[in-house]
Amino acid sequence: MFYGAMKIAIGSPLKAAFRPWVEGLENVPAEGPAILASNHLSFSDSFFLPAVLDRKVTFIAKEEYFTSPGVKGKLTAAFFKGVGQLPVDRSGARGAGEAAVKSGVAVLARGELFGIYPEGTRSPDGRLYRGKPGGLARVALASGAPVIPVAMIDTEKVQPVGKVVPKLSVRPGIRIGKPLEFARYQGMEADRFILRSITDEVMYEIMKLSGQEYVDIYATAAKRLLAESAKGSAAPG
Repeated sequence: MFYGAMKIAIGSPLKAAFRPWVEGLENVPAEGPAILASNHLSFSDSFFLPAVLDRKVTFIAKEEYFTSPGVKGKLTAAFFKGVGQLPVDRSGARGAGEAAVKSGVAVLARGELFGIYPEGTRSPDGRLYRGKPGGLARVALASGAPVIPVAMIDTEKVQPVGKVVPKLSVRPGIRIGKPLEFARYQGMEADRFILRSITDEVMYEIMKLSGQEYVDIYATAAKRLLAESAKGSAAPG
């Protein structure tokens, strides 16, 4: 009920203000479990995608959104729970991966939609980065659910980094691809080459849908390089 209320309170105004266009909505099943694997351009991706879907979709979010102290912290936690976010502790890479997989499998076991960003973090420059195999592929194999590639388009232009006021002149889009099945790999969850193959296949479909330039490194590494470059440029000569 809370999710439905939040969707009306947030989703309806969001659709009215930005008029997001969507293609391939018929590729999302009317019922049953499915994984929505999307590129990640903006914080708003987790709001635009649920806004155009009739069904509830659950994403994972960093635990800090749910544990901040004070009134603001409680309101933030309630907000993220209301829009279908699940907390995951990212303090340890392996622990975070295990928690994400368990959360995803639990959502899918209930016959619901699970949303995941294979890049692991937002793109720093609008390009598509290498997908991390530890989450998406493992959830797909453990649950047996189909993977639906999703491309968010121009969402990063709605509210560029550092800007407080969103641009109503930007009309973002969502392109949803056909479901991908990976039943042929059942029982091979421990094979890292299989996990990489599944992830790369999904990322290729996302790239075709989004039209983004693909970069074969992780987005986290790209952000680190950008930060080091900025730090070097700021250093006195």
